[in-house]
Amino acid sequence: MAEGRLSEDVYANIDARLAEVDARVAGLYPGEPPDRQPVHTVYVPAGRFTADLAARWGEQALAALAEHGPLETDDVDGTVVERVRAKLAAEPIEDLRLDFEDGYGRHGDETEDADARAAGAELAASVKNGQAPPFTGIRFKSFEQPTRRRGIRTLDLFLGGLLEGGDLPAGFVVTLPKVTAVEQVEACAAVLERLEPAYGLAAGALRFEVQVETAQSILAEDGTVAVARIIQAGGGRITGLHYGTYDYSAGLGISAEYQSMEHPAADFAKGFMQVAAAGTGVRLSDGSANKLPVGDREAVRSAWREQMRLIRRSLERGFYQGWDLHPHQLPSRYAATYAFFRSGFSAAAARLRAYASAAEGGFLDEPATAQALAAYLCRGLDCGALGEPELTDLDRATLDRYVRRA
Repeated sequence: MAEGRLSEDVYANIDARLAEVDARVAGLYPGEPPDRQPVHTVYVPAGRFTADLAARWGEQALAALAEHGPLETDDVDGTVVERVRAKLAAEPIEDLRLDFEDGYGRHGDETEDADARAAGAELAASVKNGQAPPFTGIRFKSFEQPTRRRGIRTLDLFLGGLLEGGDLPAGFVVTLPKVTAVEQVEACAAVLERLEPAYGLAAGALRFEVQVETAQSILAEDGTVAVARIIQAGGGRITGLHYGTYDYSAGLGISAEYQSMEHPAADFAKGFMQVAAAGTGVRLSDGSANKLPVGDREAVRSAWREQMRLIRRSLERGFYQGWDLHPHQLPSRYAATYAFFRSGFSAAAARLRAYASAAEGGFLDEPATAQALAAYLCRGLDCGALGEPELTDLDRATLDRYVRRA
């Protein structure tokens, strides 16, 4: 080995100088979590939830597809449609959020108390009988002063109803809306920390998402980037940042006609979310399309086309999750998502194989690109767009190693 002119004490000094930084970076940026990310979150008013809701939504989605299909885009073929039908029959909802905020409204304390306990019990029953989606949770009212106590009480009572009927479901997460100060995120983490021993839960069992639907969630009053501080304020409990299309747009004064997931103001906010969350293990979700697929055949098909275009746009920009608000949005959600992964999986797999064998594949890929290719294929497998046999020699264990750079 050739010898340089720097002595060992220089190396040791630099290691010591950066030791604290190394530890801080490792703690703040652990990388992509190893578990599955749902492709959507379905919001339903909590007072209307029953244990069989997911199955009912699947039946309604299949009926809409049979009546108004096929779903028409250049990359939605027969294979995609058949996979969508199978998904709607087996797992129509991936992530379900029982909503006590905007979708629920205000019904008085007595009614909301009863609904909170009943919804928790219904979710427990859904889990027990095998009808619950793999990811579930609750959205309570915000930690702003007028709704703070109501939101905390609802969460408390909901957990009581849920845990009386069984254990905390795997994939359970709660949602904090309308953050207007970073301190509200700290307060939410503190409430979850107190709820855990109160209900006999392990420390850290309760995790939460933050909805980015106010300007103050992006830029704080002192000019700092609030969304980056929000992630740290969660104390390791935050799993996701969800963009709230219409509250955010309205807060900026954008008129209703122009509020959209693709408005420049939306892209501005989501760009900050993406940079702030990169490498932290906090995942991102786009918002929802507000044109519902209801009415006559042409109205339904028009709404499907619009939603599929917006979903594809989000996927291309690295937002792999969104919101759905109606059963008829499920066929277009899965069709757009499956088409995205199926249209690119052959090329992605070929590039990953070329990287693995250091062969000439037309691309000079870096380890980070190999990681991204493997993550793309894993997402396709997780949601049902792809089947492992289609990847031939690239089995899931191999893909996971590339994702972890092991």
